[in-house]
Amino acid sequence: MRSSVSPAPARFTDLGIRIAGVCTVLAVFELTARTGLLPRAWFPPISEMYLELGKLAFGWPLWVEIGRTLSGWALGIGLAAVLAIPLGIALGTNNLAYRLSKAVIEFLRPVPSVALIPLAVLVYGTGLEMKTFLIAFATFWPILLQTIYGVQGVDPVAMDTARCYGLPQSARFTQIIAPSAAPFIATGLRIASAIALVLAITAELVVGAPGLGQAIIVAQSGANATRMYALIIVAGLLGWALNSCFQFVERRLLRWHPAQRGEEGR
Repeated sequence: MRSSVSPAPARFTDLGIRIAGVCTVLAVFELTARTGLLPRAWFPPISEMYLELGKLAFGWPLWVEIGRTLSGWALGIGLAAVLAIPLGIALGTNNLAYRLSKAVIEFLRPVPSVALIPLAVLVYGTGLEMKTFLIAFATFWPILLQTIYGVQGVDPVAMDTARCYGLPQSARFTQIIAPSAAPFIATGLRIASAIALVLAITAELVVGAPGLGQAIIVAQSGANATRMYALIIVAGLLGWALNSCFQFVERRLLRWHPAQRGEEGR
């Protein structure tokens, strides 16, 4: 039985609810700052933060700092993907190799990337190379594991059928393994994107590497709370925009996948 509610109005209703929720939260914070429930010296009204954000948006230095943060983000994820995806495919298709490497993976994966900051600064200094190393290390593991799980999750019946019909290994990879693993790899990259942004800004905050994190520290050191919060909002909006871009690309490239068709119908 088909639903009487068309997808388009339902989508607009959902968007309206989300916007109303955001506006409600912003209004609450505005009132708490205006009425003195929160100390205004350390928590200015939301309206002043967004006014400062508007001023920054028309200033070239803000976009330079965003570009510096995104450069480390992109290089780190790119390096991790180049290394993790082929290795994940190799380990996923070879059970013996996976079992031999599992203990090493489980030992290195929980190591916090922040704990490697002193080593990274010692080896690479406080520039772009340091951020790239930290991001690549942190994002390597989710991409690797998602790739392994995707390859190992291939339907064995489909693989046995392909072998029975004499399908060559290259064709089995392109027609069975790669389509099966693609949604897992996309999920790994989306998870890695959020981790990479956190690591980039953390490195800038802790070490003082150029980027949004350094700009936040400079505003805090100058007791400019309004600018500090405005830059924090920029960091949040940047994370939201990156996640939305990954979701958009994932929906377009994997529209054939049942999960994506379900998302589009909501």
